[in-house]
Amino acid sequence: MLAVLAVTLFSLTFPATAWALEGLGPWSTVSLRMLLAGTMASCALAALRVPLPARRHWAGLAVAASGVVIGFPLLTTLALQTSSTSHAAVVVGLLPLTTALYSSLRTGARPSPLFWAAAVAGAAVAVAFALHQSGGSPTLGDLYLCGALLICAAGYAEGGRLARELPALAVIGWALVACLPLAVLGAALALPHEPVGLTGHSVAGLLWSAAGSQLLGLLLWYRAMGVAGVARASQVQLSQPLMTLVWSVLLLGEQLTPAAPAAAVAVLVCIAVVQRTRA
Repeated sequence: MLAVLAVTLFSLTFPATAWALEGLGPWSTVSLRMLLAGTMASCALAALRVPLPARRHWAGLAVAASGVVIGFPLLTTLALQTSSTSHAAVVVGLLPLTTALYSSLRTGARPSPLFWAAAVAGAAVAVAFALHQSGGSPTLGDLYLCGALLICAAGYAEGGRLARELPALAVIGWALVACLPLAVLGAALALPHEPVGLTGHSVAGLLWSAAGSQLLGLLLWYRAMGVAGVARASQVQLSQPLMTLVWSVLLLGEQLTPAAPAAAVAVLVCIAVVQRTRA
């Protein structure tokens, strides 16, 4: 349930980013997102008196921060300048598989063949549907999306591994706090050189991407991976591309093809198989 809640929050990330880009440039959007999320995380850590992680945890926190705080938001925001949200959802269709693969290589875990078969099948369905929704032709933003896919998989897996030893708030909270100096510097450099025309959409999109996606979503996500394991929890994210496409229709006015119900059923079947497998 924690993973489902997190993925629901994540599914709004691309539409929220598209809204934010209506009034801000990409570098300003990412910097302000980090700044807002880091400030909220600082307040939460101080209020709950969460101690600093041990020195042995900081390498993993650095990888997590590089992936989920800096790399993925920046690369996907740049991609959304030229790609639609439905096309960008392709990367999310591949994230569960790449996260499970990275986790297996990093921790030595060996999921069963049925696990991998269901994971690959679910990823294939999600990617095929997202490509069909976007017309099937690659865009320049695909390079950004491929980079985001690789770095986010590492950030998810490292954060999920740390969540077995630390509270989830300590994992994402200290990762965000560590990035605050970079966020301040980025905002100071980007805002004077990028157009700023704040609207209701852009403000709402920025606030959601910071509070909903960057902080609360990752808090629930890391807790879910700490409880269920990185490989299995990550497969719940197979449903995210389809959820994102629904939000794209409702919030951005994009057209949804009749293939959506069939693809949704196929992905949910794959998730059910994955959740019943054992390493």
